[in-house]
Amino acid sequence: METVVSGIRSTGKLHLGNYYGAVKNFVKMQDEYRCFFFIADYHSLTTHPTPANLHGNVKQVLIEYLAAGIDPEKATIFVQSDIPEVSELYLYLNMNAYLGELERSTSFKDKVRAQPDNVNAGLLTYPVLMAADILIHRAVKVPVGKDQEQHLEMSRTFANRFNRLYKTDYFPEPYAFNFTSKLVKIPGLDGKGKMGKSEGEANAVFLSDTPEIIRKKVMRAVTDAGPVENNSVKPEAVQNLFDLMKVVSAQETCDHFESAYNTCRIRYGDLKKQLAEDMVLATAPVRERIREIAENTTYLREVARYGAVKARESASKTIRDVREIIGFKNF
Repeated sequence: METVVSGIRSTGKLHLGNYYGAVKNFVKMQDEYRCFFFIADYHSLTTHPTPANLHGNVKQVLIEYLAAGIDPEKATIFVQSDIPEVSELYLYLNMNAYLGELERSTSFKDKVRAQPDNVNAGLLTYPVLMAADILIHRAVKVPVGKDQEQHLEMSRTFANRFNRLYKTDYFPEPYAFNFTSKLVKIPGLDGKGKMGKSEGEANAVFLSDTPEIIRKKVMRAVTDAGPVENNSVKPEAVQNLFDLMKVVSAQETCDHFESAYNTCRIRYGDLKKQLAEDMVLATAPVRERIREIAENTTYLREVARYGAVKARESASKTIRDVREIIGFKNF
C-alpha cells in the first residue's frame, strides 16, 4: 500500500471547508491506502496558544476526525507531539535548509505581514517541519490545497537534498494527491476568499455549530442589492453562496435559485434560509456523533494512545535508518 500523510493544525474546531475539502476524502482514502492523519499541535505553537487552549483544540480536532468517519482501525490517527521522532528529523532537515529559500516562502511572507510582532523561527522553518511530518513516514502522497503546494515542493527539495548529500535514495519524492478528480473549495460567508478559522467565527460554519448558530451565520452572509439584468455575472459574495449551495443542496434546489438569479427574481432571504436548512441537514450526522464522542473521554484517550503507538512504529524505523545514513552509530 502507498502511504498517505495529512494533518490539520489544532487551532480550533473543524469547519465545512475542512470537512468537504479534506476530511471526507480522508474517509475514502483509509480503505485504499496506508494513511496517517495527524493533529498538528507543534505547528500551532507559532501563534502561542495558552496550554488550556492547546489541549482543548487538540481534543476537539480528534473528536471531529472520529465523528466525520475516520476509523482508527483503518487509519493511524495521532497527535504530532506524541511522536518525538518528528522533532529529531526536523532537526536533521533544518541543517540542510537554507535561509534564502525559507525567506522566499510565500506563506512566510504572508505571516510576516499579518503578524509583524511575532515573526518567530517556527514560522520561518514551517516548511521544514511539514517536510519532517511527511518524510518521517516516507509518504509519497500528500493531500494538499493550492496554498500548500509550495511547501510540498520544498519537502521534495529537502528529501532530494538529503539523498544527494548522503548518496542514498532513502527518501521518496512526495507529491500532491487528490483522491477525487475535482478539488472542492469551500468559500466563507464574509464575501471573499475561502472558509477559514483565522477569518473569524462569522466567516465559517463549524461542524459542531448548532442549527440555530448555523441559521444566524448564514442569514448574516454578505450579498448585494441583486441583479438588474438577466444572466448577469454574480459578484464574488453572491457566487460564494451559490458555491456553498452546490455542496450541501440538491441539484433541483441549485437550479431553482440559479434560474431566479438569471431572471432577476432572486430573493436572497429565501436563498439564505434554504442554504441554512440544507447545511443543518448535511451536518446533522456529524454533529450528533461529536456530542456522543465528546462524552467518552476513555475512548478518546485510547484512540490517541493507539495512534501514537502505530505512528511511532513507523517513525522510529525511519529515524533509525536516518541516523545510520548520517553516521550516528551506537558503539
